[in-house]
Amino acid sequence: MMLVYESKKRGKDLMGVTIMIVDDEEQMRELVKTFLQNEGYTVSQASNGMEALSKIHKKMPDLLLVDIMMPYMDGFAFAEEVKKIHDIPLIFLSAKGEEWDKVYGLRIGGDDYIVKPFHAGELLARIESVLRRSKIAARSTAPFKIGPMVLDVESHSALLNGKPLSLTIKEYELIYLLAKNKGKLFSREQLLRSIWGYNYTGSERTVDTHIKTLRLKLKSHGTLIQTIWGKGYKFEV
Repeated sequence: MMLVYESKKRGKDLMGVTIMIVDDEEQMRELVKTFLQNEGYTVSQASNGMEALSKIHKKMPDLLLVDIMMPYMDGFAFAEEVKKIHDIPLIFLSAKGEEWDKVYGLRIGGDDYIVKPFHAGELLARIESVLRRSKIAARSTAPFKIGPMVLDVESHSALLNGKPLSLTIKEYELIYLLAKNKGKLFSREQLLRSIWGYNYTGSERTVDTHIKTLRLKLKSHGTLIQTIWGKGYKFEV
């Protein structure tokens, strides 16, 4: 079951998206549906993977909430099938909390994994995080120039003054997020959740370490990433 949560109407920038709940338990579907609709989301339902695939072919949702233990086609099999056709963000909701299940679910394409019972507020936060990450990935794949840098999202590459900049995947994702949101202040927690995800168990110091490394690689342009003491980081040209 889903624990009680008092709606605070968060995530207004993510309204208008459609979320499909794939779960054979009608009570659970209705509970999650009511909560999500109260937050402004459009909700569709399916009682198993086969029904969900049929509905997706007719109208594609923006995000899937998928139970694992279902008749006809379990959540894992459904996820593997749907990911062959569409790159829809997918969150597993399951009573199976073993580490193996979580790892397997994420490896086959799940964007997150939540163990039942869960707090409704946690579900909302996870949904918002996954949708934001998918929006970043879905933005224009054309390289864009900002200051002395050119960032190419398709190849995950960067140029600094026309020369290739050697970055790790996380370094690229971090500077891409900051640069694409020039002037916007991000807290360490926001950066950690956006880049490393909610399942990451490390500390916020991870963000500081990556920022430090990025500045070293940017050399004289390290000031592009500004520190707002006690609050976080932002990108300024």
